[in-house]
Amino acid sequence: MDITELSQQLKKASPAPIYLVLGTQQALQQQALDQFLSLIPSAEQVMNVGRYDMETTPVATALDDAMSAPFFGERRLVVINKPYFLTGEKKRGKIDHDLDSFKRYLNHPEMTTILVILAPYEKLDGRKGIVKDLKKAAVTISAVPLNEQQARQQVVGRLMDAGFQIDQAAVDELVRRTNADYGLMIANLAKLQILAYKDKHITQQQVAALVPQSLDENVFDLVTAVLRHDQVKSLSLYRQLLAGQQQPLRINAVLVGQFRLLIQLKVLSSRGLSQGNLAKQLNVHPYRVKLGLRTARNFSLLALENAYLGLVRIERALKTTQRDPALLFQLFMLQYAHQVRVAK
Repeated sequence: MDITELSQQLKKASPAPIYLVLGTQQALQQQALDQFLSLIPSAEQVMNVGRYDMETTPVATALDDAMSAPFFGERRLVVINKPYFLTGEKKRGKIDHDLDSFKRYLNHPEMTTILVILAPYEKLDGRKGIVKDLKKAAVTISAVPLNEQQARQQVVGRLMDAGFQIDQAAVDELVRRTNADYGLMIANLAKLQILAYKDKHITQQQVAALVPQSLDENVFDLVTAVLRHDQVKSLSLYRQLLAGQQQPLRINAVLVGQFRLLIQLKVLSSRGLSQGNLAKQLNVHPYRVKLGLRTARNFSLLALENAYLGLVRIERALKTTQRDPALLFQLFMLQYAHQVRVAK
């Protein structure tokens, strides 16, 4: 079940006694928690909502709360966060958790309590008996990171629910500026809604004015200019990054990382790996893979390697000399253009 289905279910029927929210997308974890909190009137939340971090609190403490009757209310909400004992993860100085009591509660939950287990992990250890019991007893909510299309749909849906419209070009601009990171997209919606409060209509111009480009996105434009040997634009973009208080070593590190990714995509895609498999193997967001493949296809492996090695030399110079970073970058562009001419 995803977040949208959870919202629809909670509107139509009484909540289940136990929920498991599994996945590493923090924005989705928070959205699920907000849905459950909305079931408890705000005046009752102080007495009828308990939150427990399993990295610092024994599970038995949370279970004692879960088994208590609501205090002048209809329901009690108990949230268990970071249950690392459900994974294969080892913790130093870990808390002593009474998993037998947890298992008993899963088999006989308190019907006036909603027990929500927030598990910000890719997966649980399915070999453990307690995990098997949990999956049988709980309704599982997916908080797996969204791909680009899913992120677009969720953003548009949230805005529609709030009574807002957003142009397609505005969605495209939001995706580009956040690298399709759903958490960043959601984090910027509040600002956009405030700006468009009167007419409830969000435009591309508003997104461009309010949503800052990430360093990765700015550097991606720079990478494209470098590969096209556009020395004027490349140096201009580099100086803009410096003017924006970005540190030269940080800029160079991101550039090196971008070219390393392009080389990896060039090599692995030639071996027949799909976009999805590339994202998983390289542990990179699918949107970055999509853009990277689009760029890598237009340039030779030699061109990518020459740029990468030139940037590595800049890094060495930045660390060992006091030379002007912009001058070093300009020299890199001249050498790179010369290498291209020689290669031809």
